[in-house]
Amino acid sequence: MAAPSRTSWKGFLKLSLISVPVKAFTANDTSGEMHLNQLHKGCHSRIKYQKVCAEHGEVKSDQIVSGFEHQKDHYVVVEPDELDKLRTKADRAVNIDGFIPETAVDGMYYAGKAHYLLPDGVPGERPYALLHQGMVQNRVVAIAQVVIAGREQLVLLRPHGRLLVMTGLHYPQRVRKAAEFESEVAEIDCKAQELALTNTLIAASTLADFQLDRYQDSYVTKLQKLVALKVAGQEVVQAQDREEPKILNLMDALKKSVAEAQARLAGGVPASDVPTAGPSDAPPAESVATSESGKKLAPSTGGASAAKKARPRKVEGD
Repeated sequence: MAAPSRTSWKGFLKLSLISVPVKAFTANDTSGEMHLNQLHKGCHSRIKYQKVCAEHGEVKSDQIVSGFEHQKDHYVVVEPDELDKLRTKADRAVNIDGFIPETAVDGMYYAGKAHYLLPDGVPGERPYALLHQGMVQNRVVAIAQVVIAGREQLVLLRPHGRLLVMTGLHYPQRVRKAAEFESEVAEIDCKAQELALTNTLIAASTLADFQLDRYQDSYVTKLQKLVALKVAGQEVVQAQDREEPKILNLMDALKKSVAEAQARLAGGVPASDVPTAGPSDAPPAESVATSESGKKLAPSTGGASAAKKARPRKVEGD
């Protein structure tokens, strides 16, 4: 399959005197997301946000500039070309500072944004391949800095299949230290029997064949079902919560969990198919609210009568 025609960024991947032309494609796919719009409660008209100046009222985008408040109500305007003057040609490249072990950066520093880096044209193919294969053979990743969308970003480069993946990192100064919270966690002297059961539970729950693709974001599916029910004018019924066993103490919970995990392991049953002593899953979106008397309630504020009157309606501004 051919790569998407639209790139997120183009530049160079630089290591010492080696410069590799590359192009970046975002790895985060948001096309399947589903968003709710804000509506006025009374008439269901779409809520709109306008950019307003206190002196001149609503303004257009081409009338807006960026500025910094250096004193109360006093700003200096900063133009895009002025920011560009602060950057050198090196800032328009992914500058590799060096290589580090694959586990050197804790996952808490990952910023959640990733890009696939591809060689941009034939001249970049060989140095790209050499860098990729060298990182694989040495089991290292690269720490680098790059300017994307006008901001300098710290990134991690790592081989993935035949590609290089660039993952954004939080600067350490932007991550709160664990020491701020450690005092809130009591130091517990675990009993040998409790620890032995916990280790047994972990061993029995270890996934020998872990496949991340098995995990799906069910929120969109549930929301789509909910919307379909509402458009059809139907009620949304509350799904029954799974009945949880009554556990009197930690040891009972551990023993029962170990037994279930071992049974699951012996029978080859996925963890999701066996009830556990943990918290129940969130109720599906297609479920409906019920009153204490057992009577079904509509999800709208008007109660059951409002649900019966509910019909599909066109919302202006969508």
